[in-house]
Amino acid sequence: MMVGGLSPSKPANEKIQYLVDQVKSQYQEKSNEECEVFEAICYKTQMVAGIIYFVKVYIGNHRYIHLKVFQSLPYKNEPPQLLNYQTGKTEDDELTYF
Repeated sequence: MMVGGLSPSKPANEKIQYLVDQVKSQYQEKSNEECEVFEAICYKTQMVAGIIYFVKVYIGNHRYIHLKVFQSLPYKNEPPQLLNYQTGKTEDDELTYF
């Protein structure tokens, strides 16, 4: 993957689920929506001065959201930050840069 470009989509794993669990409260605060289900489905990454994750998340009732999450470089020891999100997504919507 070249620096700055988006990686191919990959199935979510435990690491990605842990990442979205860490930003769940940020999403709920920004969107004013409580989510009982918050399941990472797939993701893409973008290498910057850290990593930006684009993650498709299932939030229940056949509803999906896309999250844009920044994880700083490890030496900075900072928690992930929710940069942006998109609602109204479907299971078939492709993750794209936003």
